Amino acid sequence: MRARAAAPVLALLLTGCAAREVVYHHLPPDTPAADNRAQIARAQRLQAAAAARSAAPPAASGAAQPGEPPPPPVEPADAPPLGTYDPWARLNRFTYRFNARFDEAIFLPVANHYRILLPAPVRGGVHNFFGNLAEVNSIINYTLQGRLGRGVRSLGRFAINSTLGIGGLLDVAGKLHLPDAPTGFGTTLAKWGMHPGAYLVIPLLGPSTLREGIGLAADYGTSYGINLADLYRGYQSWGLGVTNAVDQRAHVDFRYYASGSPFEYETIRFLYVRKLLIEDAGLHRHQPIPKSNPQVPAGK
Repeated sequence: MRARAAAPVLALLLTGCAAREVVYHHLPPDTPAADNRAQIARAQRLQAAAAARSAAPPAASGAAQPGEPPPPPVEPADAPPLGTYDPWARLNRFTYRFNARFDEAIFLPVANHYRILLPAPVRGGVHNFFGNLAEVNSIINYTLQGRLGRGVRSLGRFAINSTLGIGGLLDVAGKLHLPDAPTGFGTTLAKWGMHPGAYLVIPLLGPSTLREGIGLAADYGTSYGINLADLYRGYQSWGLGVTNAVDQRAHVDFRYYASGSPFEYETIRFLYVRKLLIEDAGLHRHQPIPKSNPQVPAGK
């Protein structure tokens, strides 16, 4: 019985083996002396290229000479340090864990139901409405930054969307090639030369810095002081704030601890601060991107 049962299996195995092409692999010849000479020659060429690059003027230092290997795109000394100035690390880590638990238990489920229950056109109208309200802060801060052209563009977006866009529910200005480019008081402080400062995790809001936290408070104070259409005072302000928060969360794909990395806090901190430093360098184009947050201890 066992022989009869094994016969079909053996036949299938033999058929499968016969149906495949047999390929013989040959190992390369073992030539250690020649390999060593090649490696030595390559190392010498790299050393010569590095010496020539350091001796050449800055304009020509990045170009490789004919017949020489190209220089590496980034030298180890050019890479920014992974450390970030975080003097409130213990409190920030506690806040980060609190935000993760709140997001998992309340914030994300509400945002998911928001996306499921409301049709896409309605969600788009809500998102455009809050974006149009934010144009008021953009107008003020672009003016304070001295970027008057962008301020006029934000003013035009607000006027068009508030009228033709039915109170901002439709982004008519975007279809007229006036793109949305929001800004805030944090960017204004960066334009004036204020450094990001210490890293800060804000409850419910997430990663920030001392400068950006001040900017958020100033933006809220501006909205509260202007009180456009009486939306920022009274009971309606609570409903407005909750709806805006849920809408913002529904448009963010980030998930806490989805990477599975034990160093997620450090990774988010590094990426956020590097993003701020790159944006700051864009505001001052004559200055290079700093490797770390200036005027704070490096590697912290």
